[in-house]
Amino acid sequence: MSADPTADPRQDYDARRTRCPVHAHAGHVTAYGHPEVLEVVTRPELYSSAVSRHLQLPNGLDGAEHAALRALTDPYLNAPAALREIETVARAVMRELLAALPRPATVEAVSDLGARYAVRVQLRWLGWQPGREEELLAWIDENRRASRSGDHAWTGRVAEAFDAIIRAELVPRRAHPGADVTSRLMADPGLGRPLTDEELVSILRNWTAGDLGSLALCVGVVLHGLATRPEVQDRVRQGVPDAELDAILDELLRLDDPFVANRRRATVDTALGGVPVPAGTVVHVNWTAANRDPRVFPDPDAFDPHAHAAANVVYGAGPHACPGQALSTLELRVFTQELLRDPRTLSLAGRATREQAPGGGYATLPLTLA
Repeated sequence: MSADPTADPRQDYDARRTRCPVHAHAGHVTAYGHPEVLEVVTRPELYSSAVSRHLQLPNGLDGAEHAALRALTDPYLNAPAALREIETVARAVMRELLAALPRPATVEAVSDLGARYAVRVQLRWLGWQPGREEELLAWIDENRRASRSGDHAWTGRVAEAFDAIIRAELVPRRAHPGADVTSRLMADPGLGRPLTDEELVSILRNWTAGDLGSLALCVGVVLHGLATRPEVQDRVRQGVPDAELDAILDELLRLDDPFVANRRRATVDTALGGVPVPAGTVVHVNWTAANRDPRVFPDPDAFDPHAHAAANVVYGAGPHACPGQALSTLELRVFTQELLRDPRTLSLAGRATREQAPGGGYATLPLTLA
C-alpha cells in the first residue's frame, strides 16, 4: 500500500482483484472478488465467524448461539420504536452542531462533524454521562492511531480502556436501574437469564466502539461524495423520500467503502476461486474491492443507486450482515438531511487525506459551508 496520505487504496485493491480475485499469502487467504466474498460470508458451515480470541457478540458466534444473541440485540437496533427514539436524539444533536458553526464555516468533516455527531448521539441514546464526550473523542483518535500502527500491545491497551468506560457505566445501574437503553439491556430476559458483565461489555463495545469511528468515516465518505457531485447534493437539497436518500447514501458508500475487511476461519478443507483453503485458515473478505468488481458492477465508478443496490455489500451479507445497518443508515440520513437543510453550499476546502490501512475512507476532509 502507498505511504502517500492522499493515495487512493481502491486502486491497489482493484489491481489485486484483477490479478487474482482470491490471493493466498503467508498462511492467510484474501477474497477480493464479489462472488468469492459472497461465497465466504454466506457459507457459515464452511467459514466460521469465531475468529477473534476476544468475545465478540453477536457476530463472533455461529449457528444457534449467534441466532439467539441476534434475537436479543436486534430489536435495540432496528425495531421501529427504537429507531424513532434514536431519530429524535440524532436530529437534536445535528441541529446543535450546525447552530454552533460560524457563518461561513470551514470545518474538518471527520472529526469536527462526524466523530462529534457519532459520540453525542451514542451518549444520549445509551444514557451515558454527557461528560464522556471529550473522553470518547480522544479514544476514537487514539484507536485509529493504534490500529494504523500494527502495535498489538497498543491496540490491546486501547481496547481495555474502552472496556473500562463501559464497566464504569454499568456500576451505578446495578444499584439504580434506569429507563435508558443500557439499563434495559442489563435487565433483558431474552436469554432466560441476565447477561453477564462480560457479555454486556462485548455487546456495548460492539454498539459503541464499533460504531463511533465507523460512522465518522461514513460521514467523511458521504460528504466527500456530495461535495464532489453537486448534482447529487442539489437533488438531496430539493427533498427526496427517505428510501431514495438511503439508496443515495448506500451508493456513495459503495463507491468508496470505508468498511474494508472482515475475517472468517475455514472449518474444513475447502477451495475458494480455485485456491486451496485448508481447515483453520483465516480468510479475509475485502468489501471495498468486492463493491468495485466489474463482473458485478460493469462501471464501478458510475453513480447508479438503483442499478447497484441489490449487489451492494457495504453492510455485509449472509447471516452475519451488520446488525446495525438500520441504525447507521438512519443516523447518516438524519445527518445529511439536517446538513443540507442549511442553505450554505457544501464544497471542498482543501485536499483530503486517506485513512491508512486497515481502515478506509478519509482521515481528514476539510469542507466549507458558505
